[in-house]
Amino acid sequence: MLHNRYQYAGGEDSVVQAEKALLEEKGHQVELIEVSNNDIVGMKGRINAAFSAIYSPASKHYVSQAIAHFCPDVVHIHNFFPLLSPSVYDACKIYQLPVVQTLHNYRLGCPNAMLFRNNTACEDCLGKKIAWSGILHACYGGSHVQSTVAAAMLAVHWQRGTWHKSVDAYIALTAFQKERMVQAGLSREKIHIKPNYIPDPQSLNITKTNGEYALFVGRISPEKGISTLLNAYLQNSLQIPLKIAGTGPLLESLQASIQSAGLGDVIQFLGQQDKIAVMQLMCNARFLIFPSIWYETFGLTIVEAFACSLPVLASNWGSMAEIVENNVTGLHFQAGSSTDLANKIRWAYEHPEEMICMGKNARSTYEALYTFEHNYQQLIAIYQAVIDK
Repeated sequence: MLHNRYQYAGGEDSVVQAEKALLEEKGHQVELIEVSNNDIVGMKGRINAAFSAIYSPASKHYVSQAIAHFCPDVVHIHNFFPLLSPSVYDACKIYQLPVVQTLHNYRLGCPNAMLFRNNTACEDCLGKKIAWSGILHACYGGSHVQSTVAAAMLAVHWQRGTWHKSVDAYIALTAFQKERMVQAGLSREKIHIKPNYIPDPQSLNITKTNGEYALFVGRISPEKGISTLLNAYLQNSLQIPLKIAGTGPLLESLQASIQSAGLGDVIQFLGQQDKIAVMQLMCNARFLIFPSIWYETFGLTIVEAFACSLPVLASNWGSMAEIVENNVTGLHFQAGSSTDLANKIRWAYEHPEEMICMGKNARSTYEALYTFEHNYQQLIAIYQAVIDK
């Protein structure tokens, strides 16, 4: 497995560790090669990273040596950007190894990997030979230079045929994501849909209650729709208890807004919580609110809620609308609409029996689609297919 870690740990990093543990528990030998964006220090580091993002001979050599030493049957690439770079595909090609690539984001069709600009979904660069729009709007890191590097990496390797010739199978996390990546230019036949999984929280022996609060778990940042959620409270006089678990760049300003509005007793900011604490919060909540205003590639938090028999109020687009079935495992609301979200929060809180029923459906969905064993069988089938080919 190859993975370039981000500076701020997120769901992708957790998935990599989870899949490694899953395979090892089933008796497979796994070597995880990781680099970290924390190694990008100072101007010299940023310049080196810019060149590495397009093609890194050093990473190719590093991975080649690891392959020669470990002799794998298959190489699974999770994230190559920016330090590993697409050069790692060439390292695999030297040894004629099958390559699987998980599409944790929309990187191969979008310079900032999110299909998101100016607080709304954006598909301007999908399918374009050169992502001029991403460069013009400085979509990656708010920098024209960094955006040019990201766009150049994409353009070079689309032209080179890397994404077609060097990857035997892609893993998309939802059908919605698959369609966007086909639109970007990937071969439909090569893309397999395999969602992420989470360990069953019932093994933690956490008591399930019908809680009295709504819950948000996630990064306190614009794309997660946290402003939509808090505006639902501020603009509609909601008094339903809300707990917010997470941290991020908007945390301090939003806390100040809530205090000045006199909602400090209604909305509680809990800060970053570990996984067990999150599971406990979910088992004691009335429902989870997932208000993202970007497409999301999966939404691991939704599946965590399902595993805890917790229904979800989710934005009505992207992968969220695919995972959460309206009026079955939760409720949809219009993405970005604080008014619609406020109405759904009120309804959910005033109809506890219906929400309990949706919670049971959510748990059944988890057991059918997102368990350890189901995920393992899907992953091994993909590996075996590329090995056989």
